[in-house]
Amino acid sequence: MGATEHVVGESEEERREEEKEDEEEKEEVEEADQEREGEEEKLDLEKGVGEAVVEEKALERIEDQRDHFHVSMMQRLNPTNPLRIVINGGTRVATSSPSQSSRFQPPPPPHPRSQPRSTPTPQQSVTTLNSRRFTNKISLLLFMLHMVVAVALVCFLIFKGIQGLIEASNPAKEKEEKILKFLLPQIEVASLLSITLAFAWQKALREWPRFMVYFIIWFTFFMSLSAGILLICFQKPTTDGVGVCFIAFAIGNGLYACWVSQRIDFCFKVLLKSLEPVSKFPDLNQPAYWMLGSGFLWMSLWILAVVGALNFYVPPFIIIALVLSLAWTTEVMRNVVNITVSRVIALYYLRGMQSNTLVSFQRALTRNLGSACLGSLFVPAIEALRIVARGLNLLEGEDEFMFSCAHCCLNVMQSIFRHGNGWAYVQIAAYGKGFVRASQDTWVLFEREEMEPIVDSDMTSAICFLTGVCSGSICVIVVAAWTARVHQPFTASTSLLAFFVGYLMTRIAMALPQACVSCYYVCYAENPENRLFDKTIKDRLNLIKSGRDVVVPTPRVPRRFIR
Repeated sequence: MGATEHVVGESEEERREEEKEDEEEKEEVEEADQEREGEEEKLDLEKGVGEAVVEEKALERIEDQRDHFHVSMMQRLNPTNPLRIVINGGTRVATSSPSQSSRFQPPPPPHPRSQPRSTPTPQQSVTTLNSRRFTNKISLLLFMLHMVVAVALVCFLIFKGIQGLIEASNPAKEKEEKILKFLLPQIEVASLLSITLAFAWQKALREWPRFMVYFIIWFTFFMSLSAGILLICFQKPTTDGVGVCFIAFAIGNGLYACWVSQRIDFCFKVLLKSLEPVSKFPDLNQPAYWMLGSGFLWMSLWILAVVGALNFYVPPFIIIALVLSLAWTTEVMRNVVNITVSRVIALYYLRGMQSNTLVSFQRALTRNLGSACLGSLFVPAIEALRIVARGLNLLEGEDEFMFSCAHCCLNVMQSIFRHGNGWAYVQIAAYGKGFVRASQDTWVLFEREEMEPIVDSDMTSAICFLTGVCSGSICVIVVAAWTARVHQPFTASTSLLAFFVGYLMTRIAMALPQACVSCYYVCYAENPENRLFDKTIKDRLNLIKSGRDVVVPTPRVPRRFIR
């Protein structure tokens, strides 16, 4: 029994010790769990604080972006914008809630047509490039009325000519038959020859500009001199008078060639650069084709009308009226080509646009036709006044009377060049302006960039003029030799008509290079920083300002007369 009680007592003690150890292990586990929970709570607290800091920084960054965006928007606002006036005046406006600010998305940028705060310039906005209004409506109305009268007169005179040929008792029948036989074929040949020469000049000028500038100046001198000598050799009073005029012009042409020899290098550089865009528009010559074809048909009818005028009252006055009508009509045709090419090239320079030539041609024949009609009346007169003013300027110190004339012409020139010049066709074509306003705005651009000496001494218009004279002289040589062989009494009259026709038809085709050069100058004056322009004009201006280059500008009023 004693042994049994001893064993039971030991087992109870062992059980108590095991229970005590279990309780100690539970307490250790509970303490470890409490420590782990404390560490987790500490980590959660630190993590929450970090997330709060991140959220605060993100909110601050969003607020900064929003404030910066509002400031940039404020800087873009026009000073006269009501929103800017309200904010600058300190008026409080509603602000977005924090929930909205956290999701803030900037609105789209302002409309590109908003104007920056700068000094107004003649440069137009994009919207004016597609102006739909008709320019110079009065001039357009007068030209259309003139064309109606001219077509009616030509048709009537053709009828009178046919009537004169049918009536056997008509005293003018024999003369009309001679004109149809010995004058009409020569004039038709002169028209075709001048068209061929016109495109030959244009192609050669585009391929070899440097050589062709020299060639045109001196070849015109030789051709006009040769035509004059040929006419004098016929030993007729009428042919002698016409021949003397050709020789006088040849002398003036030779003097001009010597006078401008220092400017030829710059002329060919401008031609070379300005004709580069032509290759990007393969159909750019199509308006010239249409105008030359129309001109050839109109001149054929015009010659028949001249024949019919012999069978009507006061033939000299009728023929003079027909000549003036033909001159205005062909000049309008030339300026239609000029405006068409100017629009295509100007949009390429100003906006980098590949404009449709046919659409530009239709626009020139409709909306801009009035400006072409008005410019066709004034620009030739302006060019003639330039020649007179330069010639008189050379004599202003020799004779008091000539000096007074030069002073008067210089005053007139200063006003005319501001209100009407050949450079206006670029802005007429690009912006749809009227002729006078386009002339004024263009000259303001030249004055702003100090380009007056360059544009005054430009040779492009003179080169195109001389090509017309050269073609006319070649036509005179061919027609005069032909007529002298078949019917010599008509030599003088056919020579004059051949020169007139040859000159006019050639000028229509030469409108393309002249328009390209005009666009080069005017578009450069509007935006000199355009990447399409090189440093040709800029270097030239620097040379002129430094006195290392010589220019012969259009004479202005001497400073001693400006008070």
